[in-house]
Amino acid sequence: MRTTRFASEHRWLYVGAAVLLVALAVVGVIRYDYVSTDNEATRKAGQLADAAEQAGFRRPDVTTLKRALGTDGGQACEKPGSALASALWKINLANGATGPGMRPVIADGRAVQAEKKILEIYCPDTLHKVQDKINGLKTGRTVRNG
Repeated sequence: MRTTRFASEHRWLYVGAAVLLVALAVVGVIRYDYVSTDNEATRKAGQLADAAEQAGFRRPDVTTLKRALGTDGGQACEKPGSALASALWKINLANGATGPGMRPVIADGRAVQAEKKILEIYCPDTLHKVQDKINGLKTGRTVRNG
């Protein structure tokens, strides 16, 4: 069968349409992956914001949580049971002074539970690594709302 004059003269049109269709399919797949990742990060950040609010804290900004923790918990989930992470965590529970004035304090139990909630939501498989350290902390009601 012989091609018609119209089809042979406009072959570039068919090739161009095929290339455009493939390009749109690739862009669609990339956008779908981005949107599904963004939705997961938003869902986890909303879950953490709800947990913070239920614990008696002001509701944190979901967008800020989403940017800071992403879908995997970021720095909060990176080797939480390591010696360095444990030391830095305990320093953050100190009184805020530097040098010889720095002392450990009784941490607010709600703050410790909030950090535990981050691990529960973002990296539940690593929570067991720090559970003993959390249970061994002396906590109390040291932060007043108000």
